[in-house]
Amino acid sequence: MSIEKVKSYFKQFNMEDKIMEFPVSSATVTEAAKALNCQEAHIAKTMSFKLNEDAVLVVMAGDMRIDNHKFKEKFHKKATMLKADEVEPMTGFPIGGVCPFAPKDGVKVYLDESLKRFDKVYPACGSRNSAIELSIPELEKYSKAVEWVNIGKN
Repeated sequence: MSIEKVKSYFKQFNMEDKIMEFPVSSATVTEAAKALNCQEAHIAKTMSFKLNEDAVLVVMAGDMRIDNHKFKEKFHKKATMLKADEVEPMTGFPIGGVCPFAPKDGVKVYLDESLKRFDKVYPACGSRNSAIELSIPELEKYSKAVEWVNIGKN
Protein backbone atom coordinates (compact mmCIF):
# COMPACT_ATOMS: atom_id res chain seq x y z
CA MET A 1 0.00 0.00 0.00
CA SER A 2 1.24 3.49 -0.87
CA ILE A 3 0.80 4.92 2.62
CA GLU A 4 3.21 2.28 3.94
CA LYS A 5 5.78 3.47 1.41
CA VAL A 6 5.34 7.06 2.62
CA LYS A 7 5.54 6.01 6.29
CA SER A 8 8.75 4.15 5.53
CA TYR A 9 10.11 7.22 3.73
CA PHE A 10 9.33 9.49 6.70
CA LYS A 11 10.78 6.96 9.17
CA GLN A 12 14.31 7.96 8.14
CA PHE A 13 13.52 11.46 9.46
CA ASN A 14 11.68 10.19 12.59
CA MET A 15 8.55 11.83 11.14
CA GLU A 16 6.34 8.77 10.46
CA ASP A 17 4.28 9.45 13.60
CA LYS A 18 3.23 12.84 12.21
CA ILE A 19 1.23 11.13 9.44
CA MET A 20 -2.48 11.32 10.20
CA GLU A 21 -4.97 8.72 8.99
CA PHE A 22 -8.66 9.55 9.04
CA PRO A 23 -11.77 7.37 9.36
CA VAL A 24 -13.22 9.46 6.50
CA SER A 25 -12.00 10.29 3.00
CA SER A 26 -9.54 13.13 2.47
CA ALA A 27 -9.25 12.44 -1.26
CA THR A 28 -10.53 15.86 -2.37
CA VAL A 29 -9.55 19.30 -1.12
CA THR A 30 -13.01 19.75 0.40
CA GLU A 31 -12.91 16.36 2.16
CA ALA A 32 -9.36 16.93 3.41
CA ALA A 33 -10.21 20.37 4.80
CA LYS A 34 -13.22 18.90 6.58
CA ALA A 35 -11.19 15.99 8.02
CA LEU A 36 -8.49 18.40 9.22
CA ASN A 37 -10.88 21.18 10.26
CA CYS A 38 -8.94 23.76 8.26
CA GLN A 39 -9.48 26.06 5.29
CA GLU A 40 -9.34 24.45 1.84
CA ALA A 41 -6.50 26.78 0.85
CA HIS A 42 -4.24 25.09 3.44
CA ILE A 43 -4.55 21.72 1.72
CA ALA A 44 -1.41 21.14 -0.36
CA LYS A 45 -2.96 19.30 -3.29
CA THR A 46 -0.67 17.30 -5.53
CA MET A 47 -1.66 17.33 -9.18
CA SER A 48 -0.17 14.87 -11.66
CA PHE A 49 0.63 15.84 -15.24
CA LYS A 50 2.09 14.10 -18.25
CA LEU A 51 5.16 15.83 -19.64
CA ASN A 52 6.36 14.03 -22.73
CA GLU A 53 6.30 10.41 -21.48
CA ASP A 54 6.97 11.25 -17.84
CA ALA A 55 4.79 12.16 -14.89
CA VAL A 56 5.43 15.40 -13.02
CA LEU A 57 3.80 16.41 -9.77
CA VAL A 58 2.82 19.97 -8.93
CA VAL A 59 1.92 20.75 -5.33
CA MET A 60 -0.23 23.84 -4.90
CA ALA A 61 -2.60 25.49 -2.44
CA GLY A 62 -6.06 23.96 -2.32
CA ASP A 63 -7.77 27.13 -3.52
CA MET A 64 -5.69 27.40 -6.70
CA ARG A 65 -6.00 25.98 -10.20
CA ILE A 66 -3.42 25.52 -12.92
CA ASP A 67 -3.00 28.52 -15.19
CA ASN A 68 -2.61 26.82 -18.58
CA HIS A 69 -0.69 29.74 -20.08
CA LYS A 70 1.82 29.83 -17.20
CA PHE A 71 2.18 26.02 -17.32
CA LYS A 72 2.98 26.09 -21.04
CA GLU A 73 5.42 28.97 -20.53
CA LYS A 74 7.26 27.01 -17.83
CA PHE A 75 7.21 23.50 -19.28
CA HIS A 76 6.89 24.26 -23.02
CA LYS A 77 3.98 21.83 -23.20
CA LYS A 78 0.23 22.05 -22.73
CA ALA A 79 -0.93 21.08 -19.24
CA THR A 80 -2.24 17.53 -19.62
CA MET A 81 -3.31 15.75 -16.45
CA LEU A 82 -2.63 12.04 -16.21
CA LYS A 83 -5.59 9.89 -17.15
CA ALA A 84 -7.25 7.98 -14.30
CA ASP A 85 -5.67 4.68 -15.35
CA GLU A 86 -2.20 6.31 -15.58
CA VAL A 87 -2.06 7.95 -12.14
CA GLU A 88 -1.08 5.00 -9.95
CA PRO A 89 1.20 3.23 -12.46
CA MET A 90 3.08 6.45 -13.23
CA THR A 91 3.23 8.10 -9.77
CA GLY A 92 3.00 5.15 -7.40
CA PHE A 93 -0.09 6.60 -5.69
CA PRO A 94 -3.86 6.19 -6.09
CA ILE A 95 -6.07 9.07 -7.17
CA GLY A 96 -6.89 11.07 -4.06
CA GLY A 97 -3.67 9.99 -2.34
CA VAL A 98 -1.05 11.35 -4.75
CA CYS A 99 1.66 13.07 -2.76
CA PRO A 100 5.15 14.48 -3.24
CA PHE A 101 6.87 12.01 -0.91
CA ALA A 102 8.70 9.02 -2.38
CA PRO A 103 6.99 8.96 -5.78
CA LYS A 104 8.11 6.47 -8.42
CA ASP A 105 11.68 6.93 -9.65
CA GLY A 106 12.01 9.66 -12.24
CA VAL A 107 8.90 11.60 -11.14
CA LYS A 108 9.84 15.23 -10.58
CA VAL A 109 8.09 17.34 -7.95
CA TYR A 110 7.45 21.08 -8.28
CA LEU A 111 6.05 23.37 -5.59
CA ASP A 112 3.79 26.24 -6.58
CA GLU A 113 4.41 29.69 -5.09
CA SER A 114 0.78 29.73 -3.87
CA LEU A 115 1.89 27.65 -0.88
CA LYS A 116 4.34 30.27 0.40
CA ARG A 117 1.60 32.42 1.96
CA PHE A 118 1.05 29.80 4.70
CA ASP A 119 3.08 28.73 7.73
CA LYS A 120 1.69 25.17 7.61
CA VAL A 121 0.10 23.08 4.87
CA TYR A 122 -1.39 19.59 4.68
CA PRO A 123 -0.34 17.31 1.81
CA ALA A 124 -1.65 13.76 1.42
CA CYS A 125 0.54 10.79 2.35
CA GLY A 126 -0.14 8.14 -0.26
CA SER A 127 -3.72 7.15 0.56
CA ARG A 128 -7.21 8.61 0.18
CA ASN A 129 -7.49 9.21 3.93
CA SER A 130 -4.15 10.59 5.09
CA ALA A 131 -2.25 13.83 5.53
CA ILE A 132 0.70 15.37 7.32
CA GLU A 133 1.12 18.87 8.72
CA LEU A 134 4.32 20.46 7.43
CA SER A 135 5.89 23.90 7.43
CA ILE A 136 6.85 25.24 4.01
CA PRO A 137 10.59 24.54 4.65
CA GLU A 138 9.67 20.98 5.70
CA LEU A 139 7.54 20.50 2.57
CA GLU A 140 10.43 21.72 0.45
CA LYS A 141 12.88 19.38 2.20
CA TYR A 142 10.78 16.21 2.31
CA SER A 143 9.29 16.57 -1.18
CA LYS A 144 12.77 16.94 -2.67
CA ALA A 145 11.19 19.43 -5.05
CA VAL A 146 13.07 20.33 -8.21
CA GLU A 147 12.07 23.98 -7.87
CA TRP A 148 9.40 26.50 -6.99
CA VAL A 149 7.13 27.49 -9.88
CA ASN A 150 4.41 30.09 -10.38
CA ILE A 151 1.78 28.31 -12.46
CA GLY A 152 -1.38 28.72 -10.39
CA LYS A 153 -4.39 31.02 -10.49
CA ASN A 154 -7.44 31.55 -8.27
